[in-house]
Amino acid sequence: MKILHTSDWHLGQQLFEYDRSEEQQDFLRQLCHWVATEQPDALIVSGDVFHYCSPSAAAQRLYTDALVEFHETCPSMQIIITAGNHDSSSKLEINRNLWKYAGVTVVGSIRRDEAGQVDLERHIVEVKNGCGELKGYVIALPHVYPQNFPALDEEVPREERQHHFIQTLLNRVEERNQGNLPVVLMAHLALTGSDITGQDDGRGGMEYTDIRLMGEGYDYLALGHIHFPQTLLGGRARYCGSPLPVNFDESYGHSVSLVELAAHGAMPEVRTLPVRNVWPLKVLPSRAVSQEEALEVLQAIPDEEKMYVQLHVRIQDVPPAYCMERAYELARDKQCRFCRYKWEREVVETQKEITELDVDRLQTFSPSQVAAIYYQDKFQRDIAPEMLDMLEEAVKRVRSQEEE
Repeated sequence: MKILHTSDWHLGQQLFEYDRSEEQQDFLRQLCHWVATEQPDALIVSGDVFHYCSPSAAAQRLYTDALVEFHETCPSMQIIITAGNHDSSSKLEINRNLWKYAGVTVVGSIRRDEAGQVDLERHIVEVKNGCGELKGYVIALPHVYPQNFPALDEEVPREERQHHFIQTLLNRVEERNQGNLPVVLMAHLALTGSDITGQDDGRGGMEYTDIRLMGEGYDYLALGHIHFPQTLLGGRARYCGSPLPVNFDESYGHSVSLVELAAHGAMPEVRTLPVRNVWPLKVLPSRAVSQEEALEVLQAIPDEEKMYVQLHVRIQDVPPAYCMERAYELARDKQCRFCRYKWEREVVETQKEITELDVDRLQTFSPSQVAAIYYQDKFQRDIAPEMLDMLEEAVKRVRSQEEE
């Protein structure tokens, strides 16, 4: 079985209020090219299709048009999509029944059937080729917080429900897998020990899961949620990573993964397909310089060159006045998009002797002396005299109240 493993498309994301639809559409064109050349049995998206739980109409059109084009390019390929923590599971599933006619399976959440039983079958996808021959199985697990997994057995403690749910699905596939076919498990979560380089995910946070809770019996664990592409210890679990960086800290290569599985029990063979970004994110220059030098770098960028720019500037205290306006003005007639400054505070060398303080010595100092020492250490400059005057006045008032 051959699969294209993708995740974390984050369609609709804006970067500092700049529209990213051009680069997102270009990624989808690249993905369609790989669908055409590789003719995979399945294309999987392990969560975070959209960046916002209420995606714009433009983002939804990108998504819809891409899926239709993928299906037309390779009609035998099955497309399997799960919800991530950025997605609205209910909105992602709105057209679930309609998408089946294009070979697309969408799993947004765990649901119960009319009898009130957990519908396990909706998570098990049989992957077949154009002739109807069974090629393997995909277990589609959407993003679910560990404490929200349903109880399949009332005797199983709440903290063990996640593992029990996943292992039950794997066992069910094992029972019907008479042909010794490959088994893929999709999940959108952060595994303990994974590398989150550059990632800042305030939505849902990073609640780590031990890989042992993912059960036994899969040949490949197709992960989403972490944007840095990586294969975890053991070689069967992989984050394909996000196809595009979502911030300036994700300054590494982005890609999708082409995975081939010969049989159940065989090790996956993974090939990385690098994604070209037509709007790269660049921190300029690489080392911090003065604001004037940084603005010269911005001015030197060719007018027609597309990029997002973060200027790397060294300062001693507060940012200069009108710094944003000056940068926006220089970038006004350019293709590049100025986003922000990356401030790096300059450490000012002081000739004053730095005294090691112990508790006994510290107790001999006045509050204003302690404040002055702290301020100098924190900001590498002397505290303003008027601030010390205000502090001393406050101390006097407190002491007079205590004496009363």
